[in-house]
Amino acid sequence: MVGIGIVGIGFMGMTHFRAARKVRRGRVTAICSRSDKKLQGDWRGIRGNFGDPGGREDLSRIGTYAEFDDLLSDPKVDLVDICMPTSDHCDAAVRALRAGKHVLVEKPIALSLRDADRMVREADRAGKHLMVAHVLPFFSEYAFLADCVQSGQYGALQGAHLKRIISRPDWSSDFSNVERSGGPGIDLHIHDTHFIVATCGTPDRVSAVGRLIDPTHASYIGASYRYENDPSLSITCTGGAIAQKGRPFVHGFEAYFEQATVLYEFGTVAGRVHLAQPLTVLTADGKSRRPRTGSGNPLTAFTKEIQSAVDAVLGGGVAAEISGEVARNALAMCFKEVRAIQTGRPVRI
Repeated sequence: MVGIGIVGIGFMGMTHFRAARKVRRGRVTAICSRSDKKLQGDWRGIRGNFGDPGGREDLSRIGTYAEFDDLLSDPKVDLVDICMPTSDHCDAAVRALRAGKHVLVEKPIALSLRDADRMVREADRAGKHLMVAHVLPFFSEYAFLADCVQSGQYGALQGAHLKRIISRPDWSSDFSNVERSGGPGIDLHIHDTHFIVATCGTPDRVSAVGRLIDPTHASYIGASYRYENDPSLSITCTGGAIAQKGRPFVHGFEAYFEQATVLYEFGTVAGRVHLAQPLTVLTADGKSRRPRTGSGNPLTAFTKEIQSAVDAVLGGGVAAEISGEVARNALAMCFKEVRAIQTGRPVRI
């Protein structure tokens, strides 16, 4: 049994806590928060962009710590699940690794490549796993797309477009603070850059246009990726916080294979869930089919993500979807995209 210690009980910490309930051979054995109220199990007031708001939680069988070092000293904690602001990821991960714990850290891995590289080195030095909780590959629609790419069941991927657009959130003060979150160009857009790296490999060059908040942070990015070993492959991506409040979220993709086109788009419009395009496969004979995608509950994807981390701790190896090195490369892509916007020229990754 893998004991999980969650550090930071905000919206994402609460989501991980709930998702871990269905993880096999793993359970939450401890939490850490600076809030006495949260340590008492009163999570009312926590809310996010999906799922139920916080309520009251029974923590009677769980270690509750106000100090991070106390959680690190708990022998029942094998895997430290860091759900703190991104600006705190590096320090917390390094401390956990040096304490002999495996680490799962929320995405993005860090706010700088220097910190990301330090985290990867510390994990190698400690002989422990550094895993990054990029949940998108565990959503069934994106998992289906990744399988199509990697299995070749519809032939080679020829082109694809991914998008992820939100309105400026009013439920997270950290998101609005680019010094703590990296802004939409990292905190949001990195979902898709990571998916591209994990599924297709790291591109060789990127071209991009967009809107910059300041010289190093973007609010909106439109990027095009080039693979030198397959120059005819065209992958593009748009992401950012640019929509009005009536369109608080939309994501999806169109992927063009030699023998099929795969489509998906989900979002919200004027307060209502809007499945604009269910996952659909269009084949060369003019037919279409809708693969089964399960319940559609986002919490299921987080359960699969944490399950992957638990399996790695138990000796199963770290999957590419949660690899610290893949997460580091996705962060590098985001910085290269900003550079491409600044220069107006393609940038080597």
